Amino acid sequence: MRKYLLVFWIMILTGRVGSISTRILSVSGLESGPLVNRAATTSKRGPPSVVLRKAPLMQFPGTVDCNSPGHWDGDTFYLFTSSPGPMRSSGRDPFHLGAASRTHHDREVKGGIWIEATYKAPDGILYGWYHNEPQPVCANSKELTAPRIGAARSPDNGTTWQDLGFVLEAPSGSLYCATQNKYFAGGNGDFSVILDNEGEYFYFFASTYHRSVSEQGVSVARMRYPDRDKPVGNVWKWHMGKWNEPGIGGHVSPIFPVSIDWHRKKADAFWGPSVHWNSYLGAFVVLLNHAIDGDWKQEGIYVTFNSDLNRPASWTAPKKILDAKDIAGVPKMEAGWYPQVVGMDPAKWETDKLAGRLSRLFVHGKSEWEMTFEKP
Repeated sequence: MRKYLLVFWIMILTGRVGSISTRILSVSGLESGPLVNRAATTSKRGPPSVVLRKAPLMQFPGTVDCNSPGHWDGDTFYLFTSSPGPMRSSGRDPFHLGAASRTHHDREVKGGIWIEATYKAPDGILYGWYHNEPQPVCANSKELTAPRIGAARSPDNGTTWQDLGFVLEAPSGSLYCATQNKYFAGGNGDFSVILDNEGEYFYFFASTYHRSVSEQGVSVARMRYPDRDKPVGNVWKWHMGKWNEPGIGGHVSPIFPVSIDWHRKKADAFWGPSVHWNSYLGAFVVLLNHAIDGDWKQEGIYVTFNSDLNRPASWTAPKKILDAKDIAGVPKMEAGWYPQVVGMDPAKWETDKLAGRLSRLFVHGKSEWEMTFEKP
């Protein structure tokens, strides 16, 4: 492993990796607040920046239709892709994975399962959270749905899953069946989950599609770590400055509200947040999709930062890091969906939830970019 890493870093230092083109994009700095650790970046130190370099193509095994979470168990890395129906692959690191195979759920969940987030506990239990699309939800349409988020656990790294129930759903009466949105009449979905650095709470970053524009956008909820085995009724949404709305049926105050109603043909909204802890910046980083119509046409990929998950209002204004027109190799209608960071250092157990200064940017399960985070 050490020999492999040494060769890899020599390639980087000699310019053999990611030397095709470079684009530096400044992003706004972190707001002041309690430091997570001594490495935390604050506004006093100025804004960080992101460097994207073209790099050799890498691709996840299986079919990708959502965030693709991964975890380590010893020297083996496991990755989940869904389309729907989760598939698992494994290998010596995130970039050398074998073929993907189907996983098994202990009960039928109508509307499909897309595993979008995982957490490997010290006792060996793997926790997973999934996006589900029940149908039909509107009498006037067989296609429209309203996503919800469920929880599961696995004793065998995701070969088999025990369902734990649904933990995030939109309020009753929040559907808009006259929507001009191609897919959703409401719901909570398209999300990611991360445990805070203190090990106290899991934070859910979800896309919300309520009929009221005031509850549309990217929203946040959280659950106490001890409640992970009995999550139903123990997830609480951020609303009007407090964690006081229930995960099932509660209201939200989006941290990134829509610019134009999701249910209009000319919608304008961020969605599909993908979160990781960046050890180099000492901050949490979220990547976002940006849709510019009801058909979910992608305009670009954006980044935002925050050093304290307990302060949802402290996320920086999203800044674009990549135009949709610069993303190739995916279906035209879905060009540019599902951006996520994957750390490049196996010695530090980096994943989609943990990365350092250097990482790969994956979009729709493919990576053509090396991503470097820079301090001022």
